[in-house]
Amino acid sequence: MRHGRARGETHHVIDVQNLTKRYGQNTVVGGLTFTVRSGAVTGFLGPNGAGKSTTMRMMLGLTRPDTGTARIDGRAYHELTYPARHVGALLETSAPHRSLTAADHLRWLAQSNRIARQRVGEVLEMVGLTGAARRRIGTFSLGMGQRLGLAAALLGDPPVLVLDEPVNGLDTEGIRWLRELLRSMAAEGRTVLVSSHLMAEMSMVADDLIVISRGQLLAETSMSDFIQRHGRTYVRVRTPEPMRLNQELERKGAAVSFAPDGSVEIDGLSAAEVNRLAAAGGLPLEELSTHTGSLEDTFLKLVGNAGSNEGSNIHV
Repeated sequence: MRHGRARGETHHVIDVQNLTKRYGQNTVVGGLTFTVRSGAVTGFLGPNGAGKSTTMRMMLGLTRPDTGTARIDGRAYHELTYPARHVGALLETSAPHRSLTAADHLRWLAQSNRIARQRVGEVLEMVGLTGAARRRIGTFSLGMGQRLGLAAALLGDPPVLVLDEPVNGLDTEGIRWLRELLRSMAAEGRTVLVSSHLMAEMSMVADDLIVISRGQLLAETSMSDFIQRHGRTYVRVRTPEPMRLNQELERKGAAVSFAPDGSVEIDGLSAAEVNRLAAAGGLPLEELSTHTGSLEDTFLKLVGNAGSNEGSNIHV
């Protein structure tokens, strides 16, 4: 299915420089600087209240920053003549008029951005709402409303997508469809920035990560580097003599914990070192494997460390 025109060699980036927003004495976003590259899905992560939505609103000209800039292809959002043709946006707070039909809502957006009328039918088909085109938006379920928001974001065939919690309300099939859509958009060379609290889903779709907490940048890196640098890597062992293995491991200074399934988890030694130690002690091993923590585990560890080291610079 057609998702849009080919992008050629043009690179569309989002460039955020020293972005700051305060409400009274509360600094929601403090001196945030990062770049979102083209040809990739970038996950925008942070705990509740981290400043993600405020940052996205500043990118889209809906909230004025106290200091700093957010530019898309070198221009501020308000400088774009027909913004829907440059940036497709979905924010949690955006809601179309409930008395309009889905098709009328999209036609109005198309007309105001000088987008061909035929594009309305194309995006309705793309998001699976062709059969609901003439229904009033007020009758839509949460999932249907989310699909309509995505249709509006895709309407101008934009090179840049900024999506805030786009899987909200979608069923399993819808989440899989969105994952494939975002991957295909990035493969076409577009710039895709997605915030989500669903870590398992983000781990399947994102190439890069931007992590913030309390309005501060914690990490700007690839998914693989993020988990490698901040994740817990450990060795899992199964043995009929776990207590004897434990004694040998602790002599070597390894940290040992017992998992609920009876396996032994070892931090501080490689699988090869554990294997040599077991062989030297005549300990039989039924399993020996290396594991890396999930995105969720790694994210929670980094954010937790940020909270306990407030004021220190742990940006990577």
